[in-house]
This record gives sequence, structure tokens and C-alpha cells, in this order.
Amino acid sequence: MTLGSLCAAFLNAASNGINQVYDLEIDRRNKPTRPLVSGAISLGEGWWFSVALYALAIVPTWLVVVYPYGGFLEKAAAPLPRHECFFIYLAGLILTLVYSVPAFGRTKRNGFWANVTIAIPRGCLLKVAGWSMVASVHHLEPWYIGTIFLLFLLGASTTKDFSDMEGDKAHGCITLPIRYGVRRAAWFITPFFVLPWLLMPIGAALRNPLNPAQRLLTGNPVMLTLVGTVLVVWGTYTSYLVIRQPEELATSENHPSWTHMYLMMMFAQVGFSVAYLF
Repeated sequence: MTLGSLCAAFLNAASNGINQVYDLEIDRRNKPTRPLVSGAISLGEGWWFSVALYALAIVPTWLVVVYPYGGFLEKAAAPLPRHECFFIYLAGLILTLVYSVPAFGRTKRNGFWANVTIAIPRGCLLKVAGWSMVASVHHLEPWYIGTIFLLFLLGASTTKDFSDMEGDKAHGCITLPIRYGVRRAAWFITPFFVLPWLLMPIGAALRNPLNPAQRLLTGNPVMLTLVGTVLVVWGTYTSYLVIRQPEELATSENHPSWTHMYLMMMFAQVGFSVAYLF
């Protein structure tokens, strides 16, 4: 699991780096203190730094192969379908390029599709990758857990777009606040702060349709219900902050909802870990 966390951190850092390379002109307006904009590092150095981090994130996952394979050589030579973790990380890598790089599509320019290409790797695939470190992903449960985080980020990731509207608009990135206006975009994203967490107590209560002997979520049902309930209340409060004065989202670089989004993600991840450990 330590390897998985480290590789995920490298992948996140690499995606941030490559995004800054291709967002250089946007960042001159929106984030002038970033290393590339300020000249602390060159464009070429930023690009190679990202490539190196991508390699550090992906290459080690080839050796993540679950039972019955053991030992370096046996895992390295395992059949291709058993390298589930590697291919999940590879899919995440490709989606970060799809988000940032024009040659891959640069969905960052296209409103809701930008959110989709953020939510799939950072929400769903990251959780499934963690599962693949210890068990096969050919089960409904890891994808159900990943879907919860995917739905959350599908809306919540827009909170970063409000303060970047000036630079994004000037360079053709039509984010949700630009396309629909600040107020409508704020109302659009608020359900995503609340509704996904209802799937935690639901999953703890319902039976798995592919394996009726088990629940959809096999972690501690009391803990899953408690964590889900806390997140629903927390998400409701964050939604209130978003829609109370939506114009503040566009004038504050670090609106409280942005902070709450990250704190909710961390709390949910810790909550799932505790529910499955105990």
C-alpha cells in the first residue's frame, strides 16, 4: 500500500507539472507565482520533470501482482492480464494527458468534459488502483467505491475554476462558470457535494447483486453509515457556502469550498480505511 500511495503521489505531481507546462500563458494571469511563470525553472525542465515523475509513477506498478504470484521474477513475468494495477495507473496517466495536452484532446477547454477527465482518474481509478494492490479488481465493490468519489469530483472539482475565469476565458478554456455564469454553475455543482455520500450507507445495507451472500460494501456497516452521514452533513454545509454568495467564488483564489473539498476527500478516504480495517 505504501508503494501505491507513493506512485499515486508521483502521478499527481506529474499531472500537475504537465498541466503547468501547457497552461503557462493562462497561469501568467491566474497564478503568476508558479515556478514556470516566475522563471524559477525553465519550460524544458518542467517538461522533463513531469516525464520523470510519470515514469516513477508507472514503472513500479508492473511488479504489483496479487496472489498467487510472489517474488520479483515471478511477478515481472506474470501474464499480462494479471498486471491490473499497472494498466489502471496507465489509464490514469493517459487521462491526465487528455486533460492538459492539445494533441490528446485537452478537455480542459471543454467545460463538463474537463470535470470528467479529472473525476475518472483522481476519483474512480485511484481507488480501484489501491484495491488492486491487494486483490483483483474483477469485482463490483472497488468500482462502486470509486464511483462515489468520481461523482463527488464530477461537481466539486469545478470550485477551482471560479477564480481562474479571467485567464481561462482569455485562452479558450470554457469552464462551467464561464459557460453558464457564476450563479448557475454554483447551483449546478452543489448536489455533487451531498448526494454521492448517500451511496455509503446504501452500499453498507444492500446486497451485492453479483454475490448476494455479501453486501455491496463489505466494510464495517456502522462505520460506513456514520462516515457517509457526516459527509452528507458536511457537504450540505459546503453547498451553503457555495450558493450563499457565489460571486465570492470568482473573487477569492482559495474559497472555503475549495478547502472543504480536499478535507472531505481526505476524511472519506480515512473513513473507508477504518471501516475496512475494523
